[in-house]
Amino acid sequence: MTDKKLNALGKDAAFQLADVHKTRPQFGAITPRWTARFLEFKSLDSGVFRVNRVVEGDTPLDALCSQDPRKIDIPKGYIEYQAKPREYHLSNISTILNVDTKVSDVYGSPYDQTGEQIALAVESLQERQESQLINNDDYGLLKNAADGQRIKPRNKNGAPTPDDLDDLLAKVWKQPSFFLAHPRAIAAFLRECTRRGVPPPTAEISGGIFTLWRGVPLIPTDKLFVDGLKTPKSSAGKTNILLVRSGETRRGVIGLYQTGLPGAEARGLSVRFRGIDDQGVASYLLSLYCSAAILADDALAVLEDVEVGEYFDYDRTQK
Repeated sequence: MTDKKLNALGKDAAFQLADVHKTRPQFGAITPRWTARFLEFKSLDSGVFRVNRVVEGDTPLDALCSQDPRKIDIPKGYIEYQAKPREYHLSNISTILNVDTKVSDVYGSPYDQTGEQIALAVESLQERQESQLINNDDYGLLKNAADGQRIKPRNKNGAPTPDDLDDLLAKVWKQPSFFLAHPRAIAAFLRECTRRGVPPPTAEISGGIFTLWRGVPLIPTDKLFVDGLKTPKSSAGKTNILLVRSGETRRGVIGLYQTGLPGAEARGLSVRFRGIDDQGVASYLLSLYCSAAILADDALAVLEDVEVGEYFDYDRTQK
């Protein structure tokens, strides 16, 4: 019996008649942005937020300015306020997005090209907001923590230890909300916990799984840079760990945003159509207004110069 070669439709030809299932654009640099999700936010109408503080002594009793020092059993007087309280002004993060209307008209199915471009631009602005909440010189948490709320690691090699996080808790002991650290700093802390035989528990909070220390979650963010770089190399480097108490009623740290914006797409973010030019390019202005306020000095503490250690390269160890 002679074998005969069968002629059949090839896959390359068949592909011409096949449907292709597509995803929306996948933006790999997008993060969960836990900082903005864990902070309590307050809406503003005027774009300015004034933090009025009391002129304090060592105890609440010391704040009373006694008018009769001979009567120490019943203090009399009043509570003095700071004469020049700090005011926080909302900062603006903006970008202009251009979309060719010919492209959006012809290639608008199954996904709306303009809508996808705006959605990606919004994600990018919110990533910048997350970074500014931590690193902005004027209102960022890292730069605006009080000098007395900054500590150094106890370990000589700079690795973050349980003792260091306990020291942070001693600084922010009134209802601390969360630690904030680079993922590599959290990994370095977990190594120290393993070395000491005290592996911390985990818990599901707001849709994420987080390590807990003394019941306080360690929230990861790549906006706390290693050696000042957003994308650090695999070599050892230094970073910082923050401990935050959030909430206005708890005299903590709060995020600020502008309300009532025209074209509001998200909290404090607006998208405005700027028109179409002679070449058929549609232009959109995206603006995000944000800031953060530290209501009391003991609402925030920083563990500085934390050594994260080197990545373990398994392939290199096998050579």
